[in-house]
Amino acid sequence: MPEFIMVKITIYSKSDCHLCAIAKETLLKIRREFQFELAEIDIGKNSAAFDKYKYLIPVIELDGEIVFTYRINEDEFKKILKLRSQPQYKQV
Repeated sequence: MPEFIMVKITIYSKSDCHLCAIAKETLLKIRREFQFELAEIDIGKNSAAFDKYKYLIPVIELDGEIVFTYRINEDEFKKILKLRSQPQYKQV
């Protein structure tokens, strides 16, 4: 039987980042249409994330896979989410 699997979106950002603020607003807007778990990691408070993403923020991950850096394309992201929101069959 098909089952809908909730995707997890992670945004790596920091407080004084204008592009990060825009990306967060875009994610909240998209969240009105699509259900997903949203986690935010402030790279200013996470040294490993800072070292990895300091020149790329905001970084948007979908289920652990980077899908956007610097800017988020709202229409493209909706297409990706629509594909990922299709019913999935569990492996047994």
